[in-house]
Amino acid sequence: MREVIKSGKTLEEAIEEGLQELGLDKSEVEIEVLEEASKGLFGLLGAKAAKVKLRENIVPQKKAINILKEVFNCMGMDVNIEKEEYEDYTKINLSGPDLGILIGRRGDTLDALQYYINLAANKNMEKRVRFVVDVEGYRQRREETLYNLALRLADKAKRKGRDVILEPMSPYERRIIHTALQNNKEVFTYSEGDEPYRKIIIAPKK
Repeated sequence: MREVIKSGKTLEEAIEEGLQELGLDKSEVEIEVLEEASKGLFGLLGAKAAKVKLRENIVPQKKAINILKEVFNCMGMDVNIEKEEYEDYTKINLSGPDLGILIGRRGDTLDALQYYINLAANKNMEKRVRFVVDVEGYRQRREETLYNLALRLADKAKRKGRDVILEPMSPYERRIIHTALQNNKEVFTYSEGDEPYRKIIIAPKK
């Protein structure tokens, strides 16, 4: 956590110098007034400058982006990072050339990266933030694929009158399948097995 101590003829001047040195906005720092400015006798003798301490206010969102920048720098990758703030989570969108390596097989690498960011960015933070990390809309496309798969396999279970067992999926992907079929009147879903081999069963209602 960076901090600086600055002096100036006024508090405003001292604060502005500190902000310039840190390269931050006022909303990104905590300001502690160490000494108030005083004009002294007749405005000359004993005049004192204002002195303030500015401490960088680290929030999980900024920490997450800094961590990602370090990761991509080590990998030698040119990645554009954008964030979107929502009520109960922050979405980080990654874009750039040849980012398939960040997605991995069925999103395994992307899920691992997201898990790491949620742990690292929230470490020692008073207020935790849930992060969703995506690469050029991959998650939305994957959700649509899984939703359509759920409907097709539910129809298969209904027509053949027997359970349909899906391949092992992550908790995130299983949640999509369960949600897609939760109001289906012909089938129901449940999960069995241990991670990372836990799978969904789509069963016809008797």
